[in-house]
Amino acid sequence: MTHRSPIFEISDVYIDQEAALSPMGCTYLGNGLNQDKLDDFSIAAAEVSANLTRETLKKLASLEPIDEIDRIAKAVMTERLESGLALHDSKESFVLWNVLTSPPSNVRSIFELMPKNTAQDFDNIAKRLAAVDGAYKSWCTTIMTLAQEGKTTAQRQVKGVIEQLDSYANGGYSAMCKNFDAEGKYPAIHEAAKLAEKASAEAADFLRNKYLPIATPHDAVGAERYAVWARYFTGAQLDLPATYEWGKQELKAINDRMWELAKVINPSAKSLREVADTLDNDPKYKVVGPENVVKYLQDFTDAAMKRMNGEFFEIDPRIAICEARLAPEGSASAPYYNPPSEDLSRPGTTWIPMLGKNEVSNWHLVSTWYHEAVPGHHLQIGTATVEKDRLSRYQRQAAWVSGYGEGWALYAERFMNELGAFDEPGIEMGYLSAQALRAARIVVDIGMHLGYKDFDGNVWNAESSRKLLNEQALLDEDHSRSETDRYLGWPGQAISYKVGERVWMKAREDAKGRLGEKFNMKKFHNYALKLGPMGLDPFAVEMKLWAGQ
Repeated sequence: MTHRSPIFEISDVYIDQEAALSPMGCTYLGNGLNQDKLDDFSIAAAEVSANLTRETLKKLASLEPIDEIDRIAKAVMTERLESGLALHDSKESFVLWNVLTSPPSNVRSIFELMPKNTAQDFDNIAKRLAAVDGAYKSWCTTIMTLAQEGKTTAQRQVKGVIEQLDSYANGGYSAMCKNFDAEGKYPAIHEAAKLAEKASAEAADFLRNKYLPIATPHDAVGAERYAVWARYFTGAQLDLPATYEWGKQELKAINDRMWELAKVINPSAKSLREVADTLDNDPKYKVVGPENVVKYLQDFTDAAMKRMNGEFFEIDPRIAICEARLAPEGSASAPYYNPPSEDLSRPGTTWIPMLGKNEVSNWHLVSTWYHEAVPGHHLQIGTATVEKDRLSRYQRQAAWVSGYGEGWALYAERFMNELGAFDEPGIEMGYLSAQALRAARIVVDIGMHLGYKDFDGNVWNAESSRKLLNEQALLDEDHSRSETDRYLGWPGQAISYKVGERVWMKAREDAKGRLGEKFNMKKFHNYALKLGPMGLDPFAVEMKLWAGQ
């Protein structure tokens, strides 16, 4: 293979070498390798990966960029590799696992991304299911070793992962395989599912009986650890107290508009929660039956793809498909997105969790699907995936920065609002509730981890967070508790959405002011997306250099 530069070559080699250490990474890439295996979650395996990172950084440091594309590629790769290595060296990467991301949930979700077309594909699934026990055991050994060094995960997160493992153990893997092979043509996967369920039950018992009693009872990580994670998730140096105050102001402004709409939707409502209940019970927003939910979201995504292409974006035909699917049982309560495989044989996919229900109320799903699909995550990540001339393989496959990516997706929601996509009161309330959620995240995430006072004068905690999310961001009880658990287990990630949106909006408004009549929205979007993922601080610098072409 001919590379445009030594920096691009190092990026290409690193992705292959890192994937060789991670069978699950191979599945994400879609390279077809090691599909019958699972990752080794041991400390020794993590150290092998860390050594590869160290060696790659040394080689990268010795190279001079040949042009601007190379300069950005080197800077992004260096910053992300150094950030990841810092988490490994500090042991943070071992200790921080939660209800959204942990070895058990990552193992379960990887099966959804595997090919299911040939007998060999199903043989791989069977063998990988049989490997679940070994993967869990390597992880359990690791977290107990760290516990002996005084580094443990919060009890709240342990309990959440136990619940996930219980759901996998109690028929979860069997149900998954029945979904993959409804006719029972491949009995080996159904037999192996029982092995995975047994392994899940044993892992749950281990966490419940051995790890939970020694896990830390405290949720908050404190200012020092929080700053490290906030920097990692945003790629920016933040003034956390100022960000907290800004979050409170944003939440108030959003809630003020929500109350204006509340007078239209339910004039007698005494709380925003009552308004949400009114919308939830309104038949015109209900979509009944999982199959109909998937069809509704697929039709919605297809329509958004058609609407956005041409006037506001140039959508490459190779990413013109984005699938909607039902999330597996045991998933988190919020919708999510998986990128396309590197070769585009697996399309980008949005996932909707039904949470055991037979229907959804779509008043709050409209803005969410603009966020997850088009023009949100799918358009942003898909664009990066196909930009092989401009972006290194590392940038395309491994440089995800939450502040940049989630900031774009939230910007996408705001952009659709500017286009009038939420001109019906209930749908606008759904959009505003999503905006309120992201503002509330800043308040409660920083507030809980740094010990700030809540609106009643007490220190922010799980209960005051749940109350705020329920009453001012209109989340139901289950979702507000799930969200709170997420913030406590993933410090600094939740603030990246609104912080990132602020940077995206500022970049656009600065460009408008700088370029005047030369400013073109489509060109702005195309240029910014083709820059690829990077930290918010360097992104802001790069966008100031944009000349409008």
